[in-house]
Order: sequence, then C-alpha cells, then structure tokens
Amino acid sequence: MSELPLAAVDRIIRKATGVRVSESAAKELGNYLEEEGMKVAQQAAVFSKHAGRKTVTDEDIRLALKK
Repeated sequence: MSELPLAAVDRIIRKATGVRVSESAAKELGNYLEEEGMKVAQQAAVFSKHAGRKTVTDEDIRLALKK
C-alpha cells in the first residue's frame, strides 16, 4: 500500500484531467508513484555516495531522473 496520501494523489489527477477520480484510481497511481520514487531515490543515493556525500541533493535527484 502506498504511503502517499490519497488526497494528494487525487489532486494530482484532478489537476491534470479536470475530472472526478475514483479511490481505486488514486490508490493505483499512488502505488506507481511510490515505486518509481523508490527507484529514483535509490539511484540518487548511488550518485551521492559516488560523490563522497551521505546526503542526497537535488542535483542527485535530477541526475537520477535523467538516467
């Protein structure tokens, strides 16, 4: 189950589409976003470690998103 608040995911869908959103649709997108976010975070941590840092920065995230 996603740790993202359903209300936030619901707002993302409504903002993008302008239509009503079922709870199951918000849950499904939340699960997907969490899975993809984990992949990005893991890659960003690799970049941070490679740079000799223990802190993930916005640049690490940007690099991970490009990969």
